[in-house]
Amino acid sequence: MTATIYDVAALAGVSIKSVSRVLNRGPNVSAKLEAKVLAAVESLDYRPNLSARALAGASSYLIAAFVDAELTLEHWRSGRGNDYLSRLEYGALVECRKAGYHLMVELVDYGSPSLESWLLALLRSLKPDGVLLTPPNSDDPRVLEILERNGTPFVRLGAEVDLDRGMRVFMDDRQAAEDMTAHLIALGHRRIGFITGPGSYAASRKRREGFEAAMERHGLEIDRGLIVEGDFTFDSGRRAGTAILSRAERPTAIFASNDDMALGVLNAAAALGVATPAALAVCGFDDTPSAMLSTPPLTTIRQPVAEMAAAATRLLLPSSAGRPGHAERVDYTLVDRFSTHPAG
Repeated sequence: MTATIYDVAALAGVSIKSVSRVLNRGPNVSAKLEAKVLAAVESLDYRPNLSARALAGASSYLIAAFVDAELTLEHWRSGRGNDYLSRLEYGALVECRKAGYHLMVELVDYGSPSLESWLLALLRSLKPDGVLLTPPNSDDPRVLEILERNGTPFVRLGAEVDLDRGMRVFMDDRQAAEDMTAHLIALGHRRIGFITGPGSYAASRKRREGFEAAMERHGLEIDRGLIVEGDFTFDSGRRAGTAILSRAERPTAIFASNDDMALGVLNAAAALGVATPAALAVCGFDDTPSAMLSTPPLTTIRQPVAEMAAAATRLLLPSSAGRPGHAERVDYTLVDRFSTHPAG
């Protein structure tokens, strides 16, 4: 039999109103009361009825996450899945569950001519209490304008333009890329290839800026022929890696703007008989599970996607003091594995 709020109140030995205050993150909730109610909720496996809760007040108890449809579908078609999405969901789900909210993930085709009408219909039918925006949606002026017009709170992940609109959570992609490039230079590499992400992503531009800044700071020439655009997929990394390694004068290192593309470079190097890391150092960005399992294991930047999603979700909850213009930075880590090696 499904547990009710009355069962939770009886087991915790408190009133129904107290249970409601705890579950809705209301005021004047002591740590002792919260612990008693949450223990009863866990023991009974109680799940609030969202429809009833929404009818009782203005809240839908629903957080929506908007992700890029094109890239997500491309990852799934390739059979490799989308680690960014998985980590995003995990971070947001943990915070939603704590607060009694549900998470809904929507694929948004920002290139669609019907984007505005589709998005308005979605907001009016589901009435989410808040929206998490991932790149490139987080910088799309149409998406921001519709959310503002509809009065829907939103948090932008990795936003780079109009930073006073909505709340945002970010990491310093430019500095992370600069640090990784400096790491390669410290290993003695001077001729370094770089694979960018798609231009529609602000992070792609920031990572390229960081790469070029490090090269210039160390007085090294940037060979434009060694900079190739990818689209964050394994296949694009393999194609870009093949193009770079087919040049008469090969680089001794290649920095790819994400791990999937770096893994594609490793594949291209193996096909061309280029030993890694002895003849070619390779590094990526993200620290996906595949980065630890590749041969050799991949040196990369650990992007704290789950932590960013969790922080963004907390900003959308009633207990948050976040307001438009509020920004939180989450730190990255350079993870040094075996795919980078001192230049020969």
